[in-house]
Parts: sequence; structure tokens; C-alpha cells
Amino acid sequence: MSIEYDDKGKYYTNVIQKVPVPAMVQTTTNLIRGIVHVRHGERLKDEIEGSEQFVAMTDVSVYSADGKELYTGPFLALQKGQIVWVMPLNETQKGEE
Repeated sequence: MSIEYDDKGKYYTNVIQKVPVPAMVQTTTNLIRGIVHVRHGERLKDEIEGSEQFVAMTDVSVYSADGKELYTGPFLALQKGQIVWVMPLNETQKGEE
């Protein structure tokens, strides 16, 4: 990893640090629970509105409209055009059902 410093002492690296945010995402056909990785200092909303076409999610569970778990997996690239709404979850919300 390379580190560069500017004249004010701020450093820059080629690694983008992200914060894991547990979230629930409603798509046009399914409900998805997992972790969205948000750039440090930004909001979940900022990640969704960014210029990338896909949102990366990890530790994912995909549910049908009737609540049946369809898929689980370590990674999902979700096309932003399929997102209806997004809600961040805290640990107490994630365990309640």
C-alpha cells in the first residue's frame, strides 16, 4: 500500500476505507438483508445515490414477497435501478421479527 502526504499533513492511500452498515433493501421483487459498505464519513444515502451502477452487499439473505428465504451468500452486487427503498438496521432491529 502506498501512502502520500500533502503539505498540510493529510495522507492519501490507494485503499478506500468503508464502514459496514447492516441494512434492509426492498427491490422491485424481493427483500434483501445484508451489509452495505459505505465510504468513511458518508451516509448510506450517499452510497445509494453515488455514480456507480451497482451497490455491493455482503452477508446477504434474499427473501420472497411472502417472507420465504430464497438465497443466502457472502456477496451480492445489487443494481441500483432495482432499489425501491433502503433502511439501515441496528443490531436490535436485525434480531427482531
